[in-house]
Amino acid sequence: MAAVAEGRFSGPTASGRPDSSLRSGTGVVPLRRRAAAVLVATSMLGVVAFGWPLFASSSSAIDMAHSGDAPWIFVLLVPLLVGVLLAELADGELDAKAVALLGVLAACGAALRLPSGGVAGFEPVFFLLVPAGRVLGRGFGFVLGALTMFVSALLTGGVGPWLPFQMFGAAWIGFFAGCLPPLRGRAEVAMLAMYGAVSALLYGLVLNLWFWPFATGSSSSISFVPGAGITENLGRFWAFHLTTSLGFDIPRAVFTVAFLLVAGRPLLGALRRVSRRAAFGASVTFAPSSAVTDVSAGER
Repeated sequence: MAAVAEGRFSGPTASGRPDSSLRSGTGVVPLRRRAAAVLVATSMLGVVAFGWPLFASSSSAIDMAHSGDAPWIFVLLVPLLVGVLLAELADGELDAKAVALLGVLAACGAALRLPSGGVAGFEPVFFLLVPAGRVLGRGFGFVLGALTMFVSALLTGGVGPWLPFQMFGAAWIGFFAGCLPPLRGRAEVAMLAMYGAVSALLYGLVLNLWFWPFATGSSSSISFVPGAGITENLGRFWAFHLTTSLGFDIPRAVFTVAFLLVAGRPLLGALRRVSRRAAFGASVTFAPSSAVTDVSAGER
């Protein structure tokens, strides 16, 4: 009797033991070259979208509140995010299980944002985004951050010219969470809490940049001056940020740190268990069935 081959999973998680990426703290879903190239292009779009007013001349017609350019930024952003996913799928780093997990986490993040919508700096969504980017990797965290903001905007009616900028801000938080050094235990939770505080403050800083040139008029010391030097305008922007936004940014950082310190470790463990059981990236090999091999040997 010819030996019959049966399919078995082989890979870093097939045995049920934590793979090296889970032990070291690096992302479960690696960021390959094609996906990295698309992600860099997407981030460059974000940098241009945030920073172009700083390079506008005094004679330029500054569009109030990004009402004209924001739809185009969004139209470019969505295909680029899809491109990151397709590149990961083509490289074999994402499969149907990972895409399903992405959808579930985005829905959970959107639900966390429902109670407040970010009012008074209460942003519990970062409590989920930071551990997810940490465990699942840079590319996964980038797409998750952008998708979470998009879904939450649809649920809360928060669709407006600010949406693509919120998507970029959250995407960068998820990305850099996947770049943190490998630590485990209490040290890892403390590191994530520190990162959560810094990223929450920087999120407010970056998000201020999208509307500051259009919201302060032209007569105050914190107003944007078209055509002025970058150094002068950045100084005015910093003064604007300190005087108007810390009441939102500091509570956001405090809430994020508190959530991560209280529930960060269980959440990290849950995400890592899901990653092990889903066996993302595990290859399929075929080996002879031991039972059929024994029968064949007995016949001979």
